[in-house]
Amino acid sequence: MNLRRDVFQAIADPTRRAILLLLASQAMTAGAIASNFDTARPTVSKHLQILTRCDLLEQEQNGREIYYHLNSEKMKEIADFIEPFRKMWDDRFNKLETIMKKYKAKK
Repeated sequence: MNLRRDVFQAIADPTRRAILLLLASQAMTAGAIASNFDTARPTVSKHLQILTRCDLLEQEQNGREIYYHLNSEKMKEIADFIEPFRKMWDDRFNKLETIMKKYKAKK
């Protein structure tokens, strides 16, 4: 089976975004992650596999348990890619706000 490796396809799924938010504060096992969702554990495992293949998550074995944690370098890479777009939209919204204030002041 060919799993998606595109980061943006991976984070498009709300469950995977929720998993990333869970792991933002601490590493967790698959079971601990799955306990936060109303889906079957194999479904959560599939999401973890996709996130791991996209390098958004890293696995660390501790005894018999595998802990998942965010790959901060990959997350920063995504943030760096998105930042110019965020600035562009902020500039556009600021210009729109200025125009709206001028229009309102004329009334």
